[in-house]
Amino acid sequence: MCIRHRPLTFTFDGTEYQGYRGDTLASALLANGVIQTGTSIKLGRPRGIFSAGVEEPNALIQIEEPFPEPMLPATTVELYDGLVATSLPGQGRLATEPDPARYDAVHTHCDLLVVGAGPAGLAAAAAAARSGARVILADDQPDPGGSLLGTAEHLDWVAATTARLDAAPDVRVLRRTTVFGYYDDNHLLAVERRTNHLGAGAPENVSRERVHRIRARRVVLATGAHERSLAFADNDRPGVMLASSARAYVNRHGVLPGRHAVVFTTNDSAYAVAMDLASAGVAVEAVVDTRPEPGEWAERARRAGIEVLAGHAVTATEGAPRLTAVTVAPYGETTGRRDFAADLLLVSGGWNPVAHLFSQAGGKLRHDEELGSFVPDICRQAVEVAGAASGVLDLARVLAQGAAAGARAIEAEGYTSQAPRLPHVVTQPQTPPMRVFTVPGREGAPRFVDLQRDVTVDDLARATGAGMRSVEHTKRYTTAGTANDQGKTSGVLASGVVAELLGVDISALGTTTFRPPYTPVSFAALAGRHRGVLSDPVRTTALHTWHVAHGALFENVGQWKRPWYYPRDGESMERAVLRECAAAREGVAFMDASTLGKIDVQGPDAAVFLDLLYTNMMSTLKVGMIRYGVMCRPDGMVFDDGTVIRLDRDRYLVTTTTGNAAAVLDWMEEWLQTEWPELKVHCTSVTEQWATVALVGPKSREVLGSLAPQLAVANDDFPFMAWRDTTVAGIGARVCRISFSGELAYEINVSPWQALALWEALYEAGAPHGITPYGTETMHVLRAEKGYPIVGQDTDGTVTPQDLGMSWAVSKKKPDFIGKRSFARADTVRPDRKHLVGLLPEDPGTFLPEGTHLVAESVLPAPPVPMLGHVTSSYRSAALGRTFALALVKGGRERIGERLYAPVGDRLVPVTVASPVLYDPEGARRDG
Repeated sequence: MCIRHRPLTFTFDGTEYQGYRGDTLASALLANGVIQTGTSIKLGRPRGIFSAGVEEPNALIQIEEPFPEPMLPATTVELYDGLVATSLPGQGRLATEPDPARYDAVHTHCDLLVVGAGPAGLAAAAAAARSGARVILADDQPDPGGSLLGTAEHLDWVAATTARLDAAPDVRVLRRTTVFGYYDDNHLLAVERRTNHLGAGAPENVSRERVHRIRARRVVLATGAHERSLAFADNDRPGVMLASSARAYVNRHGVLPGRHAVVFTTNDSAYAVAMDLASAGVAVEAVVDTRPEPGEWAERARRAGIEVLAGHAVTATEGAPRLTAVTVAPYGETTGRRDFAADLLLVSGGWNPVAHLFSQAGGKLRHDEELGSFVPDICRQAVEVAGAASGVLDLARVLAQGAAAGARAIEAEGYTSQAPRLPHVVTQPQTPPMRVFTVPGREGAPRFVDLQRDVTVDDLARATGAGMRSVEHTKRYTTAGTANDQGKTSGVLASGVVAELLGVDISALGTTTFRPPYTPVSFAALAGRHRGVLSDPVRTTALHTWHVAHGALFENVGQWKRPWYYPRDGESMERAVLRECAAAREGVAFMDASTLGKIDVQGPDAAVFLDLLYTNMMSTLKVGMIRYGVMCRPDGMVFDDGTVIRLDRDRYLVTTTTGNAAAVLDWMEEWLQTEWPELKVHCTSVTEQWATVALVGPKSREVLGSLAPQLAVANDDFPFMAWRDTTVAGIGARVCRISFSGELAYEINVSPWQALALWEALYEAGAPHGITPYGTETMHVLRAEKGYPIVGQDTDGTVTPQDLGMSWAVSKKKPDFIGKRSFARADTVRPDRKHLVGLLPEDPGTFLPEGTHLVAESVLPAPPVPMLGHVTSSYRSAALGRTFALALVKGGRERIGERLYAPVGDRLVPVTVASPVLYDPEGARRDG
């Protein structure tokens, strides 16, 4: 409750006002006579405060100080001293400066999570509190109590129960915490607003918001219900408000939202609102009830001096910008109109259980005819729904249902519950509600369904007139329910309107899909501490400090910092790369290749598994040998490539591209766990357990031999694609004859702890031969000269091994492997598929930018211009003495020798299609 004796100063739209501790921005504005809080997004109509909670569609504001934050419902912003806010025209403005606040996340486990601290939630938590079970009670409000705070009923019980829960050793009460996502295996996400309500006074060492990742064995959803509006003429004027919200402003905040009120209802709940407002001094001009016989509540209102118009409806409103008059007529008729002067119109079209989290959990909804709304039915997860969220609105039943749900939940986990103390509730009379969605009004007057999106009944009529028959389609056609309130007040109303337009029952039509988050969550909260330099881990190799000391420039490859090139003083990138390439082709060079993904695959079925995973055979690979392999997706497109090293009969070491290492391991685990669980195989990432140095060039054998005298390095003794365990520079090493450059080359693998010693030994031993460190740019040039593709650069998810000229890597003997069946599809054998080819510009000095399109004609025709392909890789080559490129070209292998044209700037550059292998096509240099 707001104790209105601690004043606070705030500013709204440039005007300074006074509020009180415990106010929301909405209640403080209403107390100051401000009800208009902005204009609508599409039509620019004035809009005012419509509700008192997260369901607010109108009063979206922007906090300007202490830090800009847009699109916040004024109904959920707790007032603090110095708050500065502005109204919005349906959309906000992002901050231009970095957010200085801290955000974090925690992982939490519990036996029972109760979502919602209203009467049902408090009863559920109280039933479990003394059982020894770990219980979390999460609620989005500063204080527990839920709807009771708005009705001012049984507040002594709320206070006593809250105190007992706070004192219970195994219970945690999370205030200001919204559970916004419900996922598989009872995994729920919640955001706790820890210092938002403190403004500039928030301590710097406390995170502003915290995301709780909760694993709960059982869940009780006591999320309450949202009051539903009605679609009648001009129902969007400032002063039109949900009935229960006005009651909350009066009882919880001590604020009168208006002076002269008309109450428009289809159910009993609005009568208590009318009587509470009358007791607070509001002149209630009439209760307008669509039901012909409203029952006992109507008689109580009449005895209190309030006029009740049974069988009537509101047909029009007047006022600019604020409501000034309400027109009432017999429901469904055009005669017998009456006009009431009013600045407040309170609407209650029924109640919608808050089933968002239940639906996110996979729960199914059913239509409750008596309630006139959708209620939870069944769910595959360990969850129960209690209270108004289940469609129960009688307080006595709500309390009993909550206590029973909490008890069942912990008893299912082996704990013993204790019956909680519940307040005595006087049973109230009940008359069934009347299901009403639309009310006829004067011609041309808009009847709004979604206030935040400016969607009217006429908009939905146009959607159904265009042939839409599903609420999912009408939602997208009109945007109803797509705003950040996710249709909390409009979703079921829209379904009802569409059902009326189509002449079907709403129970058959259903609702749109409820998706997380339940309420908007800031990207800052989701990012938590993973922002700035912590947004993505920076991985460096064991040789990183050497690279830095020797002037390397770096590029990001995945999460790794890899040496890009090593410029000497005054040397451009082009000259540095040409120098490094020349060293690799003519002498000796070495590279840090530690970032390549390495996965240890072992088990009795390892060979079977790899045969299924790769397009070529791995089971026939001999121990001590290496084989290049290609992985494809089920559609036959290249996913990754690398080498497979057979260490033992049941053990392999798989290498992957640097950027795809995690994806390949995930791919392996997915297939093992979901498709081939019978295979006895274990996959372990060992990327960081090995440091790898690539030693490349004609002189590489001499350098290696000088450091590994025990290793026979001759071609006959150590053939291409073989590996040996040996000692290099006194360090235990695994040496592989692998080449990604086409030159004689070795990959030397050692423990990361020994990497620097190995590197420096190679540097010293290779000095007489001019050994040169090289980076990724030189690596790309060397491999492109040989036509070796880079997955992700020369492929784009639409390329098969055959498109790359790698038919030799696709086994014709294996009965099956991932992607095999796709190679028989007509699409994958089309002659006009794009093939990887080489390109040679007519001018050997012309550089083709990567991504450049290729056309057939020397003069561009009028658009659209048919494109034959595009450049995937482009470099200057020291070995070729010219520029060259790789490209994906339609029917490329059949076009070798043809001239194509590449639009570069304002000119067409002539290029000749060539084989992708432009250097040493015979492969003579591989063996030195």
